[in-house]
Amino acid sequence: MKTAIVFGQSAVFSVKYKTIKFPPTQEGEVLKFSYEVKNTGKAPLEIYSAETECSCTEVILPTDQILPGHFGIIKVTFDSKGKYYSQNRLIYLNTNSRRKKELIRFKVFVEPSPDRELEKDP
Repeated sequence: MKTAIVFGQSAVFSVKYKTIKFPPTQEGEVLKFSYEVKNTGKAPLEIYSAETECSCTEVILPTDQILPGHFGIIKVTFDSKGKYYSQNRLIYLNTNSRRKKELIRFKVFVEPSPDRELEKDP
């Protein structure tokens, strides 16, 4: 009977803001921010890896398990060089949570640099 309970326990990935929205940013700026993840489940939460859409986004994951009721920090760096206009970046996290794959995202409108604006004019 106790074994069934142990097998039924799982980690639950919980983050207050799954989407972070930034004010308009000038092209070339580097945004550094973090997501505070709470494990609201009954088993330790592990975040194995992160997948991003481009090399402009770097993700640093917690190295230790997040124990039930505790928090972990996911650090993100976004380099806006060469990126402009609406950016909607997805970060997929491979975890041991119920869903296995969790999603966080950030959005920012990147103002093109004046040099880029000049390139468009003949």
